[in-house]
Amino acid sequence: MFFDSWAGLGRVLVVGVLAYAALVLLLRVSGKRTLTKMNAFDLVVTVALGSTLATVLLSESVALAEGVLALALLIVLQYAITWLSVRSPRFQELIKAQPTMLVYRGDFLPAALVEQRVTREEVMAILRAQGRTDLDTVLAVVLETDGSFSVLSGGAADEGTPVLENVSRP
Repeated sequence: MFFDSWAGLGRVLVVGVLAYAALVLLLRVSGKRTLTKMNAFDLVVTVALGSTLATVLLSESVALAEGVLALALLIVLQYAITWLSVRSPRFQELIKAQPTMLVYRGDFLPAALVEQRVTREEVMAILRAQGRTDLDTVLAVVLETDGSFSVLSGGAADEGTPVLENVSRP
């Protein structure tokens, strides 16, 4: 159907503006950390916020107050989880993945590739995307907690770098 009623359009317009304003206000109050993509948990919360906003906008069965409460609940839970993870190393270990080294000093780490379900070809594509032509100049390729890849340059002198302190090496 292309058009149901002017009332439906008016509802989307009014509820959309109010729900959007509420979400912006809640995000400003909760701080920058709410929408970061530092790990998979953060991504899920960001997607859930978008899905909730869309539901509030398009579903007549969800009242604006219920939708704003759902948005606030997600943000409060995200705030609580991140607050706890910053203050408790045990809690942080429970909810956050460790970054994993896939290449070290130009050599692939087969066990890490299998464990993380990443192929050599995918790593080579990452290296090409960064303009790398020589695997021997790569100190490390790390699969980060948010699913992104980091490529570090360097040689033997860089192997003790603090940047790699918390990276698991199978």
